[in-house]
Amino acid sequence: MAIRVGLVTKEWAPHIYGGAGVHVKYLSKALQGMTEEIDLTVHCFGEPRADAIGYQLSDAEKELNPAVQALITDLIIAQNLGQAELIHSHTWYANMAGHFSKLLNGTKHVISAHSLEPDRPWKADQIGGGYRISSWAEKTAYESADAIIAVSQGMRKDVLKAYPQLDPNKVHAILNGIDTEQYRPSPNPILLAKYGITGPYAMFVGRITRQKGLGHLLNAWKKVPKEYGIVLAAGSPDEPKIGAEVAAAIAELQAERENVWWPEKMLPQEEIVSLLSSAELFICPSIYEPLGIVNLEAMACETAVLATDVGGIPEVVSDGQSGELIHYTGDGADLEKKLAERITVLMKQPDLLASYGKKGRHIAIENFSWSSIANETVELYKKVLDY
Repeated sequence: MAIRVGLVTKEWAPHIYGGAGVHVKYLSKALQGMTEEIDLTVHCFGEPRADAIGYQLSDAEKELNPAVQALITDLIIAQNLGQAELIHSHTWYANMAGHFSKLLNGTKHVISAHSLEPDRPWKADQIGGGYRISSWAEKTAYESADAIIAVSQGMRKDVLKAYPQLDPNKVHAILNGIDTEQYRPSPNPILLAKYGITGPYAMFVGRITRQKGLGHLLNAWKKVPKEYGIVLAAGSPDEPKIGAEVAAAIAELQAERENVWWPEKMLPQEEIVSLLSSAELFICPSIYEPLGIVNLEAMACETAVLATDVGGIPEVVSDGQSGELIHYTGDGADLEKKLAERITVLMKQPDLLASYGKKGRHIAIENFSWSSIANETVELYKKVLDY
């Protein structure tokens, strides 16, 4: 008989804006294909969807602190998880739904750790006292969970460092994956013309948040030769302050350069794939990154990667094979200097970048298939349930 799994997530199509949402999308698809072993129901924040049960707050509740909104939503979701044998929650927003269901319904709870609140202190600027609530919620859920999945070995170490009271045997590393059929070399000259993109360019893809290091990249770009352009697929700012900072920094660059393109929104997947495919170089300047699924997306599109060596990124980007890594010391000025130097050197070597790109796609295909990741996840479910 198939295991009845309730998957709980804040992000679900069409509202996917980060790596955790991308992970949930593809993991769910792979699990739903295993019909003899898994009976999956998705529970998501927001309006009802055709393929998920949505939980929408009232207008009054939407005015509350984001952390309070999350807890209210989790309590409501927990009331509807009684038919599941196992709850799999993703991110602190959803973790308490699994925790509450464990208390209320006696269900097993598995958490996927995509990030950690203790490692993101800047969130206090975004949600004020809600950061103390989110930190409490994550700690409480992690300490009571039956198993925790870290999306990289680096993330597993971070989980055990943040919550040293956890049993290490309860924390498992199962890497993120990539759909190499959807993410594959797909250049589109018509799309380039649509955005007015010409000449050689590098690319950034990500949310506007401090952990993604976009501010450091924009500062570094001032020292990159003007013959090289950059496409910034950046949107969904975490809070107005950083959104305004990034907009001002981009405007400053655009005042001096004609080849800085910012669509000012999160682009659809097919456009991201095409723009990555035509880029000479993908840049990931993150100062905190549990894995960096966006690096896998670039690699699958046969694009070379220049990334920092934080978190789980070195488990994805092979230095000197699929791209290059920059050591991040915690010094922003040092990172900006290194970024400017390596971008300049690499953009002058298109043949080297092409070889990195080809190797990167090979690595993505061989090591990061969603089918194998789904199989590992199901085996963990069975272990938790003593199947």
